[in-house]
Amino acid sequence: MVIILRQTIAQRLIDINALKVNVQEPFTWSSGIQSPVYCDNRLTMSYPDVRQTIAKAFVNEIKGLDVDVIAGCATAGIPHAAFVSDQLNLPMVYVRSKAKGHGLKNMIEGKVDQSERVVVIEDLISTGTSAIKAAEALREQGCHVVKVLSIFSYGLNEAEDNFKEAGFEYESLVTFDDVASLLTTNGNITEKEREQVLNWRDDLVLS
Repeated sequence: MVIILRQTIAQRLIDINALKVNVQEPFTWSSGIQSPVYCDNRLTMSYPDVRQTIAKAFVNEIKGLDVDVIAGCATAGIPHAAFVSDQLNLPMVYVRSKAKGHGLKNMIEGKVDQSERVVVIEDLISTGTSAIKAAEALREQGCHVVKVLSIFSYGLNEAEDNFKEAGFEYESLVTFDDVASLLTTNGNITEKEREQVLNWRDDLVLS
């Protein structure tokens, strides 16, 4: 992806407070992990210019690929998959975090056939667990998962290992390093704080 577009998305995520950094008072993830960075890409839905820029970046990533279907990860990946599939005029499905407990008990909602080539869209990647689970559900359906794309990635070593082990390729529009560098350039954090943030990410060990 063009570097300028990458920086634009990172800046817009910061502008709308979808990305926040606080070294002194870390944020608590649902897992209990204390993180100096918090990402809430659900906010992007409320800003047409931001979601359009994100969709454009996703489209640029997908255009060179042979793709039949766009799949969104429930729940935050669904709207972005819809925006992208509309621009590309491609079918869309979404993948639940677990199979529905009633009715047809579907995990994949929408129509996707065996051997179809699918791109999976997620809002963010931490360990990659939810995106990999969605991709595996599609693979079990007989689909070929071409790539997993996300808006943001923390760049954790565990995610890299998990995707490699599962056999899926993934890429993010904005990385943890992009945000740390941009915030330092803008004067939002000091160089020392940038080093602290990057050290936290590189030293994080998840059980």
